[in-house]
Amino acid sequence: MGSLYDYFSAPDDTTALTVFDPGVEAAGLPALPLWNIDPYVQLGQAESLLTGVPYADVTALPRFNRLLSSPEHDSSWLVTLTDELRDALASARPGQLEAVAEPWSRIEEFGDDCEPGPLADFLKELATLAAEAATRHEPHRLYCLMSL
Repeated sequence: MGSLYDYFSAPDDTTALTVFDPGVEAAGLPALPLWNIDPYVQLGQAESLLTGVPYADVTALPRFNRLLSSPEHDSSWLVTLTDELRDALASARPGQLEAVAEPWSRIEEFGDDCEPGPLADFLKELATLAAEAATRHEPHRLYCLMSL
């Protein structure tokens, strides 16, 4: 059984927690659903490559994959993504996401047959979500709802 990852933005943690009942899309929040890229190791590595911050320092950021949902949920979890990731994605220069996708595709967690093209596409879609989140009148933050 695989995991599903819904990336989305919300104005705050309380609003983000409302996705459990209806789901991300039904909650009416801007979303990038069902990418098979985990927010911790895989996206954390992308954040490190994008920001130039060592992975260990990325994982030490206060909002890096902070669990918002109750630990008792046995099949879904809601975690925060960092504002640093949101801002780096939102301000990415032309070609930067493709350049990051190349070394990112070679991390151990993707295995040997990962192509950078689909990863660049994911980063571009996440960058669009991040840019919309960052430029709202009241900026949104990014989240990931993980489900088994």
